[in-house]
Amino acid sequence: MTGPRSVPRFDHPALLYRNEHEYVAGTTAFVRSAVADGEPVLVAVPGTNLDLVREALADVADRVVFADMAVAGRNPGRIIPRVLLTFAADHPGRRVSIIGEPIWQGRTALEYPACVAHEALINAAFADHDAAILCPYDIERLPPPMVEDAWRTHPTMIDAGALYISDRYADPFETASSFNHELPPPPPDAETLAYGEYSTLAAVRCFVRRHAAASLSPEATEDLVLAANELAANTFEHTRGRGRITIWTEPGVLICQVDDTGHLANPLAGRLLPPPDHPRGYGLILTNDLCDLVRTHTTPTTTTIRLHKYLGTRALHHPKAHQ
Repeated sequence: MTGPRSVPRFDHPALLYRNEHEYVAGTTAFVRSAVADGEPVLVAVPGTNLDLVREALADVADRVVFADMAVAGRNPGRIIPRVLLTFAADHPGRRVSIIGEPIWQGRTALEYPACVAHEALINAAFADHDAAILCPYDIERLPPPMVEDAWRTHPTMIDAGALYISDRYADPFETASSFNHELPPPPPDAETLAYGEYSTLAAVRCFVRRHAAASLSPEATEDLVLAANELAANTFEHTRGRGRITIWTEPGVLICQVDDTGHLANPLAGRLLPPPDHPRGYGLILTNDLCDLVRTHTTPTTTTIRLHKYLGTRALHHPKAHQ
C-alpha cells in the first residue's frame, strides 16, 4: 500500500473497509508506518474498534495514544479542537499521524450532519499542518449516502490497499454549507424566554437551570446553564442585542435552543482554538465542550444554535480526548 505520507504535508484519506480483517490491516499498517518514522500517533476510534486496534498493536502500544471516539468525539463539534488539534499542539514541529473515526453505525440521524460537516472542515482546519489523518468507513454497514459523502470530504481514498484520488472531493466550506440545514421547529409546548440586555443573563441562567434540573443531574444542569449563558452573551457582543431561548425534552434528550440575529460567517467558528495568549474567542469552544451535541443553522440575518444533553446512559460529562 502506498503510505499516506507520500502526499506532501497534509494528507486526509478515507479507509474503506468491509470487515474486521480489512479494518485491522488498514489501520495497523498506517500506525506501524508512522511509528517506524518516529511520528507521534493518535488512534481515536469508537469502542470495539479501539479494542481491535489496540490488541493488534500490542507490541508498539507504548508509542501510540488511544482514545475512544464515542466518548472524546461524542459531540462532533469537539473533535477538531479538542482531539485532533490538541494532539498536534502537543507535538510542535513534528509531523503527526492520526486515525479518527467520527462516523460509525451507532451515529444517529440527528448527529450525522454535524459529523459530515466536521469531516469536510478537517481539510480547512489542517491545511497548514504537517499531519496525516486516516478516517475509516465501514462500507458494509453504513448507508450508501454516508459512503458517498466520504468521497466528497476526503481528497484521497484507500480501498483494498490501493490509494486513489477522489474524483468527488469538493471544497470543504461548500460541503459543510450543504449541511447547514434548517432545524425543525420546537414543539408547541416548549418553554421560551426572550432576553434583550446584559442584565437579563441572570434570568437566562435561572430559566435554563429551572427547566433542566428536572431531567439532568446537577453537574449536567450546570453544564447546560453555562453553555446557554455563553451563547446569550455572544448575542450581546455580536448582534443587535436581542435573542430568544427555548427549552424542551424529546425522548432521551433535553434540548436548549438559542436564536438571535447574528450570522456565523466563518464555518470554522468554534473549531479552532484561539492562541494561548488570547483571552477571548472560547465561547463556542466551551459550548461544544459542555454539550453532547450542538446543531447550528445560520443565515445572513439569523442564527439558531441547538444544545443537546442526553439523558440516562448516553449522557457524558467533560470527556478527556487522550486516555
